[in-house]
Amino acid sequence: MNVLLADDHRLLLEGLRNLLSAHGVRVVGMARDGLEAVALARTLQPDVILMDIRMPRCDGLEATRRIKAEIPGAVIVILTTSTEEQDLFEAVKSGAFGYLLKSMDAEELVEALEQARQGIPPFSPGLAARLLGEFARLAGRTAAAPTGPRESPAPPASSSRASLPEAQAASLLTPRQREVLGLVAQGLTYKEVGARLGLSSRTVKYHMAEIMQELHIEHRAQVLAYAGRTGLGGNLPGLPTPDE
Repeated sequence: MNVLLADDHRLLLEGLRNLLSAHGVRVVGMARDGLEAVALARTLQPDVILMDIRMPRCDGLEATRRIKAEIPGAVIVILTTSTEEQDLFEAVKSGAFGYLLKSMDAEELVEALEQARQGIPPFSPGLAARLLGEFARLAGRTAAAPTGPRESPAPPASSSRASLPEAQAASLLTPRQREVLGLVAQGLTYKEVGARLGLSSRTVKYHMAEIMQELHIEHRAQVLAYAGRTGLGGNLPGLPTPDE
């Protein structure tokens, strides 16, 4: 796996490079600001870009937007200390494929990178539930709008394919997939979902990839939005709500 790192802290960059190299991940470049990240992404074409948010000259969110504009298929995962919801939502809207916190351990980071390379967007525990809550709120506000014929809410993140109508999409999911989607929408990690359902983490990841393929959705944030609009999150019997 070829990874580009973007962070304005030199010590952190060096530490990340050594950590990833020790786990068989090749760091092909290191950027100290957003503009450098855009230039290196253009020339190196890495498998995954780990992007900090707070950087000089051009922050990580703006750099993400610029890279996605030039390279729509770029896989950009935010790696930050920020747990601010505004940063999380802006990252998703900017086209970030995942959002990770720097408090995670090395094994979790390497696993998250592997997920990203496999097309399974990684999010730190609890952040997925925040996205679900926000998208459910926006969907409810849209549904309450009194004017004109009712339309389905637009996807919150960029995608090369449009979502299927929800009624049609729901019929494509198996009962197991609906269980997995409901738990993920509540903010559980893939490992926690596996423990609830008696599945391995690998099997849960497989189900999430299948769900995204079936719903014609390429971003986990859109999966969560779908779950919010259809009531899957927090409405399954015997399961906690995102706030619990």
